[in-house]
Amino acid sequence: MIKMLQMKGKAVVLVSAALFAGESARADMKSLSETELAEVDGAGIGMVLEDFKFAHGTDVENGRIFRIGGLKSTDGRDVEVVVNKLYISGSGSNYGENLGSVNLGRLVNPYTIDLVDGNTIGVADKAVMQFAAPTMVAASQGFDCMSASALAGSGTCSSRPATADFHGERPDIGLQMDVAVGTDQSANINIHAQSAVIDGSYIRLWGDNSRRQMVGQFKLNFYTPELSINACDQDGTTCGSRITMQNFALELALGNQFQPMFFDVDGSGNFVVEVAAIPKPQAGTIGPEGLVTDSNEDTWNFYNDYYTNPDHRSNLTIGNLSVGDRDFGSSRIEGMLIQHLKIETKDLAP
Repeated sequence: MIKMLQMKGKAVVLVSAALFAGESARADMKSLSETELAEVDGAGIGMVLEDFKFAHGTDVENGRIFRIGGLKSTDGRDVEVVVNKLYISGSGSNYGENLGSVNLGRLVNPYTIDLVDGNTIGVADKAVMQFAAPTMVAASQGFDCMSASALAGSGTCSSRPATADFHGERPDIGLQMDVAVGTDQSANINIHAQSAVIDGSYIRLWGDNSRRQMVGQFKLNFYTPELSINACDQDGTTCGSRITMQNFALELALGNQFQPMFFDVDGSGNFVVEVAAIPKPQAGTIGPEGLVTDSNEDTWNFYNDYYTNPDHRSNLTIGNLSVGDRDFGSSRIEGMLIQHLKIETKDLAP
């Protein structure tokens, strides 16, 4: 069931659904009253999915196959990727074996689609399209982002973990796929994340007049108490050692107000994604001691804002990495700043 609600100037879509490949889904819209419509100011749309469950499975006999083609290996052979299983479930799914319902977002903090005033986020004189997950909240109001049994007041994530009486807002997510290169049938690959949280993530898009390209910012926060990867033979009966990353936290920042991401397609039809080098500020020098008192103030503030802003930096933390029954301890990358990045796809066909 889909309902339209109004909250804080946004139209909020409340959805209750269970989706499975091969099954139809029904949804009923509930009209807003004139009074309710008058209170919606066009600031954006919020979306909440209640009792949500999604599962896809390849069914060759009935022609239901999620296949990705058109790829080539370095030696020119066709590469085919078949997604055997894709699921979004409530917690405790046992790697997708026992699917249950989960809530995605909540009415006080939904997923949103907004048209943002760029002046408020450092993108001068631009209207910015933003797709955002639930926002972070004060630690006194939120939940620990990692713990699947976190209590209120333990952290900054809005999404609540599951309890015995509540679905929670942290889904189990999984993917199983086969990759075939020519006639070589590789083992299938399985990726699973338990009780996952993406609060604070967003994609922002706008247009750049000088380069005539779409540009943007991408912020991905991904927290899970367990992220695992393993490979099995084609029928899934024999599997290799499972790579398990416990207490996995990724905070990835691509693009900012000084260095937005540029999206383009070159003359051969390949995609180009670039985070350009930081532009030079207005003319000015930094003193030999690096202090604002003996530097051009505007130039010093420009570099200070760029290098000290934590929103520009990426972090990766793994509480414990294990392969099978062997532990390799914790790993951490903190404060990674992307000065320049360029990604280009290439056609490897002969």
